[in-house]
Amino acid sequence: MKNEFNTLHISDDSRLAIEQQFNIEPFFESSTDFLCIAGYDGYFRRVNPAFIKLLGYTREELFSSPISHFVHPQDKQNTAETRALILEGNPLLHFQNRYITKNGELVWLTWTSIPEPSLNLIYAIAKNITHIKKLEEERNSLLAKLTKVNAEYKQLTYTTSHDLRSPVNNFISILSLIDSSKIKDEETLEYMEMLETSAFQLKNTLNKHIDLLNEEDKLSLKVEKLNLKNILDTTIAPLKALIEDSKAVFEIDFTEVPDINFNAFYLHSIFLNLITNSIKYARPGIPPKIRISSKRVDNTVKIIFSDNGLGFDTEKVGDKIFGLNQSFHNHNDSKGIGLYLVYNYMNSLGGSISVESKVNVGTTFLLNFRS
Repeated sequence: MKNEFNTLHISDDSRLAIEQQFNIEPFFESSTDFLCIAGYDGYFRRVNPAFIKLLGYTREELFSSPISHFVHPQDKQNTAETRALILEGNPLLHFQNRYITKNGELVWLTWTSIPEPSLNLIYAIAKNITHIKKLEEERNSLLAKLTKVNAEYKQLTYTTSHDLRSPVNNFISILSLIDSSKIKDEETLEYMEMLETSAFQLKNTLNKHIDLLNEEDKLSLKVEKLNLKNILDTTIAPLKALIEDSKAVFEIDFTEVPDINFNAFYLHSIFLNLITNSIKYARPGIPPKIRISSKRVDNTVKIIFSDNGLGFDTEKVGDKIFGLNQSFHNHNDSKGIGLYLVYNYMNSLGGSISVESKVNVGTTFLLNFRS
């Protein structure tokens, strides 16, 4: 076991204390998760075989360089800031960053780290989530492309239908100016009647097409009475591990308005995006506190969704907060899609959304539903 510790960075007393306190040999050697012990000085003290195999470096190479040497350049600052919190005695849960293997490949890891101040050591366990990140990236990319294509297609359809009505109306106006009584040729009169009939048919077809476009979303969406607690429960259920890792706390109050009329899929997606954002953008070392409540104001049902996270400067962000591909934090997983979807879901069914936020205080979203 002694060869597995970097004797340049750990005292014999500290190593002996670890060996006497825990029988860690089977734990380190057989685990398929990635285990390590790091010193407060930023060097690995011990790593297990799974971690060595993942990164491709020898044990000596891992021990001889600072841990930051193996971290992706874009994640170094965030990792250093988070490490500083651990040195203050704060456990680290669900922290994600990227490492670069010896052959240059990138791997995503999610970390749980526990400090031991008496030994100046940090015990850490990581899981490889590279495959999850790749799936998320592909999904978000596809979703963004589909959303953009759909918006452009609908805009083109509206524009084409609208622009065609003008020349058709102009053509009908010209036909109305023609005095058919002055036309003596029967065949010409017949052609004139056919032109007029065709012009009105085209106008009616364009009007119906635009009406169908206006009704398309409403016709394809099922709006029904939904119990807010039930929708929230089904949203939270698959997020159980994420919520437990982040130590997120929920305060829910739907007593004033327990039910709303809305589309179930949309409401589920709204809750999902807002909850995951609150966890993703939590302040380091501070568990997320998420408050969700409902109330009625005149003919409007409001859902108030607030957290105690990083927040942002609303004056700098302005109206870009709900734009596509807009991101306001240096989070590696920020794609600028979630709030764009929430905004469109609300507006598509006649609702609205607004936001209030302060840096390092938190964010509140006000969701307004038609009752």
